[in-house]
Amino acid sequence: MIVSYNELVSTVEKAFLGARRIYGEADVIAAMVADLQMFGLDGIRHFNNASRRNSWGADRAVTVTNQNESCLNVNLHSSSVACHFPSVLDFAIDKMAVNKFISITLQQCHNPWFIHGELLKLAKKGKACRAVWTDYSEPKQVTYILNAGNTAPEIWYARSSNLTASLGDTIVIELSTNDFEIPKYTPDYTRHISSDKLLFTKEVAWANGVFVEDEEWEQLKKQSTLYLVEKSEHSAKGAGESAVS
Repeated sequence: MIVSYNELVSTVEKAFLGARRIYGEADVIAAMVADLQMFGLDGIRHFNNASRRNSWGADRAVTVTNQNESCLNVNLHSSSVACHFPSVLDFAIDKMAVNKFISITLQQCHNPWFIHGELLKLAKKGKACRAVWTDYSEPKQVTYILNAGNTAPEIWYARSSNLTASLGDTIVIELSTNDFEIPKYTPDYTRHISSDKLLFTKEVAWANGVFVEDEEWEQLKKQSTLYLVEKSEHSAKGAGESAVS
């Protein structure tokens, strides 16, 4: 089905509020989902999977396990990237004031595709990014490159040599003031999604509305009603109460 951008964002925001999480900002996560969906990268499916599989994970703060001038390792304790990545990224960017390159390793985390929206913002500010993780649903290794000033990434899938997920995925993200080299296509890559294709998909979405699979949209709407029910119950409890002077 086709939905508007505003309807998409609003519904995701209500759905996340319905999850009643401590960590994660609903409006930021809604933007992450919309950025993926506009490019045809299944943002709503990733969001619904987080709910279906309970991969929002532990509602707790992250732990920095190692850091220096050019390295930052962060343990997310089997929780979602969506809930913590903006804060981790802010911390990493502060380090780049001294060093023009930094490698971020997110350990024990879920939903790696949610890095996309935040990296789009960085590219506009002159930072280049390369990220690598294993997509266990395929299962394939994903390489994501978004160079400075670009408005869409280049994405490659390759056969992964590491297909064992124990406590969650690991994502390695490199940020630099210099652009990363774009790989040449080889038989090792099983699929390539070009930035041109992604931008075309986004243009169509702006012109005609955002495509969402019917089943995924119904799942999202169902999740969003949890927030509406909670809000209604809260309002009802407060209705008719008299003020105490």
